[in-house]
Amino acid sequence: MTLATLAEVLQPALKGGYAVGGLVTLGWEDMRAYVAAAEAENCPVILQAGPSCREHTPLPILGKMFRHLAERASIPVVAHLDHGYTFEECQEALDSGFTSLMYDGSRKPLLQNIDETAKIAELAHRAGISCEGEIGFVGYSGGESSAGTDPMEAAQFARESGVDAMAISVGNVHLQQDKEGGLDEDRIGAIEAVTDIPLVIHGGSGVPVEQRVRLARNTSICKFNIGTELRMAFGAALRDAVNADPERFDRLSILKDTHAPVVAATRQIIAAFGPS
Repeated sequence: MTLATLAEVLQPALKGGYAVGGLVTLGWEDMRAYVAAAEAENCPVILQAGPSCREHTPLPILGKMFRHLAERASIPVVAHLDHGYTFEECQEALDSGFTSLMYDGSRKPLLQNIDETAKIAELAHRAGISCEGEIGFVGYSGGESSAGTDPMEAAQFARESGVDAMAISVGNVHLQQDKEGGLDEDRIGAIEAVTDIPLVIHGGSGVPVEQRVRLARNTSICKFNIGTELRMAFGAALRDAVNADPERFDRLSILKDTHAPVVAATRQIIAAFGPS
């Protein structure tokens, strides 16, 4: 069994100068492909259940799916709750076998965010699992605007919340479909100067690949969340599978044809910033 906590995969990454992929799942087909890709690259993987995934599949089911894959994997697999918004949701994920809880209080005032995140961190640590928090707000492409992370607030958050990893807002945006943006490396450096925990980039799909690699090698950024880029790969593979045979109607037959392309896309992503 290779079920791991977030801290167990990020601390070696911090020391070794690489990052681990926090891969956003929507169902069995993509999470299975992500683990296969990580095994092929011989690197750990973080399977993430975000809000849209949880709307489709209940947390207890997702926990069993993640753990089933981890038990049969040859590499460490983290079962991670992404963007948990309430104590109750985090408790349910813990009860469902998740090994990492991300509490998102980033829309709240600093002290409230620290206080609420600290409660989730305590809950997680009592159970022997990990906690990720967020300081600064990462916005959405075509939606809410970002609020950049203040380095001094980040230092206070890291010190007082007790999290194992800290997500920051440094020019990253959720749901970005191109890589024309880029991260504010001066702000990252200022945050690094006053903290010593692994840093996390949400909205990693919009970050240029070369910058992902450089930051993984040279900074405390140890986790890139990748969702949109892989959803696009899955969608393209699914479209090709459907169009290849308009008479085919069995969805299991169609979905099988998405596996190899998604594995290939995932391998390319995680190999770039993973352990060399």
